[in-house]
Amino acid sequence: MSSSSWFEQLEAQLEQQLEAFLGSHPDQQELLEREELLERQRRLHRRRLQIQAQAEQLRQALLQIAGEITQWQKRVQRAKAAGAQELAARAQAHQGQLMGQGRDRWQQLGELGKEFARVEQDLLELEQRQRPGPRKSSGRSAAAAAEPPVEGDLEGAWADFEARQELEELRRRSRPAGP
Repeated sequence: MSSSSWFEQLEAQLEQQLEAFLGSHPDQQELLEREELLERQRRLHRRRLQIQAQAEQLRQALLQIAGEITQWQKRVQRAKAAGAQELAARAQAHQGQLMGQGRDRWQQLGELGKEFARVEQDLLELEQRQRPGPRKSSGRSAAAAAEPPVEGDLEGAWADFEARQELEELRRRSRPAGP
C-alpha cells in the first residue's frame, strides 16, 4: 500500500467520523460553519489591507515615474536646443522606457482595483449571510469574534473609503491618457 493511498484512506475515515459527529450535534455544525465564515472574512480583510498597501506603493511609484518623465522631457528639449541630437535621441528613448513602466504600473493598479472590488463583493456577501438568520447559540466567544470594536470599524471603513476614492481618482486620471 502506498503512503498516498494510506493517507487518503485515513483522511476519508476522519472525514466520515467528523460528518457523523456533526450530524448528531447540529449545534456544533452551526458553530463550525460560523467559524469558517469568520475565518474567511478575516482572510478577506487581510487581503483588502494588502491590496490597499500595494495600491499605495503603485501610486507612489507612478508619481516618481511621472517626475522622472518630466525631468527627461526637459533634458530632451535641452539637448535638442543645444544641437546634441544623439544625446537627445538617447534621452528620448529612456523617456519612452519610463513611459512604458508607467503604463505597466497603471495596468497593475487597474488589476488591483478589480481584485479590490471582488474582495469587497465577497465581504459584502459574507456580511449579508451572517445578518439574516437569528443566532441560535449564545456562545460568547463566537459573538465576540463576530463583532469587532466600533473604533476598528470606523478606522476600517475610513481606510476603505479612502482607498476607493484613490482608486477611482486614479482610474479617472488614467482614462484620458490611455492609448
